[in-house]
Amino acid sequence: MFRRRLMPASAQLLAFESTARHLSVSRAAQELHLTQSAVSRQLQQLEDHLGVALFHRQRQRMSLTDAGRSYASEVRAGLSVLTDATQKVMSYGGSRDVLNLAVLPTFGTRWLIPRMPRFEASHPDIVVHFAARTEPFDFQREPFDAAIHFGDPVWPATRCDHLLDEHVVAVCSPGYQQRYGIRRPADLAGKRLLQQITRPTLWLEWLERAGLNTAHGLQGPHYEQFSMMAAAAAAGAGIALVPRFLIEDELAAGRLIVLFDDMTVRTQAYYLVVPENRAAEPLIEAFRHWLLGEARQACVPAPQNMLRRSGKPGGKMHNRT
Repeated sequence: MFRRRLMPASAQLLAFESTARHLSVSRAAQELHLTQSAVSRQLQQLEDHLGVALFHRQRQRMSLTDAGRSYASEVRAGLSVLTDATQKVMSYGGSRDVLNLAVLPTFGTRWLIPRMPRFEASHPDIVVHFAARTEPFDFQREPFDAAIHFGDPVWPATRCDHLLDEHVVAVCSPGYQQRYGIRRPADLAGKRLLQQITRPTLWLEWLERAGLNTAHGLQGPHYEQFSMMAAAAAAGAGIALVPRFLIEDELAAGRLIVLFDDMTVRTQAYYLVVPENRAAEPLIEAFRHWLLGEARQACVPAPQNMLRRSGKPGGKMHNRT
């Protein structure tokens, strides 16, 4: 609980933040639509309230004191929190049913968001806000109602519902395949392999399971997200290992082709994660029921000659998908 008697007036804090950023009273006055004398008065009142000088004033030049520099950083952070909170409340638009979802970037843009119109049609009163998160977090400290993550179903104090297994396939552009005459796995020797930063051994394991030389399994340009790798492969930059369900558009349009249909690596899986103490809430349950239905429809049988990649129980649940 904040102490009201210690709290300066908001006008004083705004005047200080703007002046500290510009190191100019005149520019702060222009930004705040006030006169210079009004801004100077606010600054003086703030310094009197604090009992600390915030600025060095030398003729026409200003600079922050050590106290002023430290206070400016804290004030700016506090104003940002208030701004974000206000924007969040305004974004509700009068709706009481707002679900804040943390989602992996590529999974969100490539798989989930294109399906959202169906959810909105069946639940017109529910608004879903999306934010990217690539690491597990504490639901008590982050403003999320649910999350979608990749890995093992191990997340303290949550319920994890399985959505999709991930089957990774080797893809490239049709031009790249023709240029280098790639017809069988052995033809990958010496070719550029596109690497995923958070899965650095994926190609190494693929080559190993295919019985091929692994000498160049860790070499090649690195990308943070599968969407980047897919774009690079479609542009002819090399060969990528990507989840098939994330590149359906590229495959349908012919921008990417699967090189070896019978050689698929199963990695781990995607899960819907919700706080255990909120799992029965109607809003969360409505989204969960719909999402599990979409996942069931999207599931495809695993290839019979699948190259399996074993996930380690209790492994990390992070990935910049």
